[in-house]
Amino acid sequence: MDDPSVEESAVRAVGWARSLPMDTGPKAARDWALGHLETIGWTCDSPQPVDDVLLTVSELVTNAHVHARSTARLVMTWDSQCLHITVHDDNRNLPEPQEPSGDRPGGRGLLLVEALADSWEARPCPYGKSVTACFHPVTAAGRAD
Repeated sequence: MDDPSVEESAVRAVGWARSLPMDTGPKAARDWALGHLETIGWTCDSPQPVDDVLLTVSELVTNAHVHARSTARLVMTWDSQCLHITVHDDNRNLPEPQEPSGDRPGGRGLLLVEALADSWEARPCPYGKSVTACFHPVTAAGRAD
């Protein structure tokens, strides 16, 4: 017998995943992500959230390649409430935003992710970590709550 309360509370989502070896640049990740953003209608209304998502994809994939020295496994999930951008890598050290420094290049990626995404988190996994940024869809009045 079907339980209607289960049906009502079930989350319906679509998702895509791609492995990006270290010799794959962030442009390939952005191009791949853009194609999927088009399929869910994110590119129709306003370019700003799309640009925010694509910059976040670039930063997270670059962090996996540069800091974790790992293949980046990029997963995008859309559940009509939030677009989740997750990058898994093989390094268990959780990232922390750093103050930018004029003495060294880089160090701004997570600050950008923090500024662009509605929320983000990093979690350890058995064989590395995952970093997820979430974006709410844009409404007529701007970003959804």
